Amino acid sequence: MTPIEFVAVCFGVSLVAGVLGSLLGLGGGLIVIPALTLLLKIDIRYAIGASIVSVIATSSGAAAAYVRERMTNLRVAMVLEMATTLGALTGGYLAGRIGGRWLHVIFGVVMGYSALMMLRERRLLSGGDDRPAPWADRLRLHGSYHDQALGVEVRYRVVGTRIGLGLMYVAGIVSGLLGIGSGALKVPAMDLAMRLPIKVSSATSNFMIGVTAAASAGLYFNRGDIDPFVAAPVAAGVLVGATIGSRLLGQLKGKVIRAVFVAVLLYVSAQMLLKGILG
Repeated sequence: MTPIEFVAVCFGVSLVAGVLGSLLGLGGGLIVIPALTLLLKIDIRYAIGASIVSVIATSSGAAAAYVRERMTNLRVAMVLEMATTLGALTGGYLAGRIGGRWLHVIFGVVMGYSALMMLRERRLLSGGDDRPAPWADRLRLHGSYHDQALGVEVRYRVVGTRIGLGLMYVAGIVSGLLGIGSGALKVPAMDLAMRLPIKVSSATSNFMIGVTAAASAGLYFNRGDIDPFVAAPVAAGVLVGATIGSRLLGQLKGKVIRAVFVAVLLYVSAQMLLKGILG
């Protein structure tokens, strides 16, 4: 494969990853890393470095549109970002001390667990949870958004803020360790533990992942794990894809987003586990 062909393939794969990452709040790295390692045979450390850059691009491309459409819960994002940033620094430090095969296995396990959690049924429009939420009440985390697909204003309550903070620290570790933006953990955490609607979870995750990735990017750069020849076309493709995906999210139904989310996670989980176990 010539250098031009390599760049074109990287851009094309990243474009698709950006669309899906923006729709699902994953950051694109969930698809970029397996594509670079399984299809293009790039070392996983360079793939993770490129993904870290692409995650920042995804967040930049999608976050503004979601904020403008009032789907992003900015208060929730700011509270949870404290935990994810600390976790990202922890994960970025650990990434330099774990072997490549183990990174594949950890990646696969995390994706599989997230998919299984998302298979659990719950109402898609509203948190519908009357449990006491003193932190959310005090910080005024509850909100609403206009669902274009259904043509209604959706109001929701936020619960489980303390649980959410703990899960976000873990998500930050995974982000720094695997370079995936940790949307695969953030979305289920907000969707299931904090009872945010799936669209709000995806939009808020997109807003958060760029900050989380930026926290660990410096560690990867200092180790030489960010190769501009790989990172540049990946970031460009993901940015374009994220812009497209941000315009589609409001028009899709929550059930469709959830089904795509689970299918993508299960497939990627299986592929990465096989790569890590069989080599």
